Amino acid sequence: MNSRTLIINSEKVNQKITRIAYEILENNFNEEELILVGISKRGYQFAEKVFESLQKIDSNTKTSLFSLTIDKNNVFDASKIEFSGDLNLLTNKTVIVIDDVLNSGKTLMYAVRHILGTNIKKLNTVVLVDRRHRNFPIRADFAGLTLSTTLKEHISVTFEENKIEVYLD
Repeated sequence: MNSRTLIINSEKVNQKITRIAYEILENNFNEEELILVGISKRGYQFAEKVFESLQKIDSNTKTSLFSLTIDKNNVFDASKIEFSGDLNLLTNKTVIVIDDVLNSGKTLMYAVRHILGTNIKKLNTVVLVDRRHRNFPIRADFAGLTLSTTLKEHISVTFEENKIEVYLD
């Protein structure tokens, strides 16, 4: 029997998004431009919310949003990674890679590896939930929630029209 437990309701997720946006701005206060890269699909949806929050808080910092599509079953094939813009736009810029859940770190690691092919100025990582089950040497610079789970448990983030919720399955 599948049991599902609500971990973070939509109101709390929105608070976490706002807090993350403030943290990003505080840690990049001297930057003229920030580039957000959301790992599709749910990471990009989360990145859209962070992008909206950043624009509400600070209209002076130019902020751009791109998506990075990775075949999570075949992350080793770099030719299957698709960036929605021109990677040259990242040159000498502060890049913030965003995903919904950080588990083993594989997806985030390969996303970062793809971006590091350009000469970026600075890189940060953001996740809504950090499960701390690392198999790769990567961490989230900003996390909405750090949660210790068993390997058998699953975290799912649901995105509905104006509602984001996090569940433990």
